[in-house]
Amino acid sequence: MSQHPPQANRRRAFIADTTALILFFTTTGIINERVIAGMSWEQVIHARLLGAVLMVPVARPYGVWRDWVMKHAGESRISQLLWDSGALVTFQVPLYAMIIAFSGATGGGLIRGTLGAAVMMLCLGRPYGAFLTWVRKVFGLPPGGEKPMSLNS
Repeated sequence: MSQHPPQANRRRAFIADTTALILFFTTTGIINERVIAGMSWEQVIHARLLGAVLMVPVARPYGVWRDWVMKHAGESRISQLLWDSGALVTFQVPLYAMIIAFSGATGGGLIRGTLGAAVMMLCLGRPYGAFLTWVRKVFGLPPGGEKPMSLNS
């Protein structure tokens, strides 16, 4: 158990999860929006600014969601990969589709961008999970959170 009071742990968990999500997905979002969805640089900048604003309130809920989902993962790398990827896809792809639609992606670009994000998130689920765990460690937090920061029992 951490030596910090629960309120400090919750605040640090919020900051750690938000930092990890913004750093990781700003980078991958730019690649998807520009290369795969074919969005203009102006649309990409709009999407990334909107994405950053939306990541603040969803980063910690995603961290809690991932912690809960990962309780189902086994010890094997394939199990961890599948559960981490599933957590990311189910939580983030619907949000991402709304972001790029609001930022101007329509028709085929919206479909390609959403499908591209789904494929990327399937591939990036485990790398992001490892990055999140590392960021939490840097912030002095356990990898899966601890009560009352998460739903872990």
